[in-house]
Amino acid sequence: MLEIIIQGRGGQGAQTAGNLLAGAFHAQGLHVQCFASYGGARRGTPVNSYLRVDQRPVRVRCDIERANAILCFDASLLEGRLLGAAHPDTFIVVNSARSASEFAQLLPGRKVIPIDALTISREQGLGRIVNSALLGALARVLETPTLAALTQALVDNAPKQHDENVAACTEGYRWADRQLAASAA
Repeated sequence: MLEIIIQGRGGQGAQTAGNLLAGAFHAQGLHVQCFASYGGARRGTPVNSYLRVDQRPVRVRCDIERANAILCFDASLLEGRLLGAAHPDTFIVVNSARSASEFAQLLPGRKVIPIDALTISREQGLGRIVNSALLGALARVLETPTLAALTQALVDNAPKQHDENVAACTEGYRWADRQLAASAA
């Protein structure tokens, strides 16, 4: 079973990202469980979205304690309980302009893939909306769902700016590909 934690702050779109990702996995014929958890329902407070994906029905009904991947919308949230859910093989995709080498010093032994999703989103005309770029990066890092399934989920569910969201998703995917190639070299 693939288990993913998405964390952001209220208003950043972590819950929306979880729903879009769930839709992409479901479109590929997989069983999905997606739910959110948040404290105070106000802008800026931490928000978690949990996603489980499997070939068979998902019957587990609890928070994810050991994630295969973490998608973090705000690098300041990479601490405590969130990092406690990461094991040495957990991929951590984080929205940050910092370099991978900086994260290697800050979080030694962790597989951190920084994505400057804010720059990507602005270049694609989405302003501060980073969901699509981060989802593309996560799909590349995990090698699932397919980019085609993810971009179709964006087209089907994004209220507007379909072309911009698809472009940001594709660029996030490419950005992560370059990060992975650089770390393998």
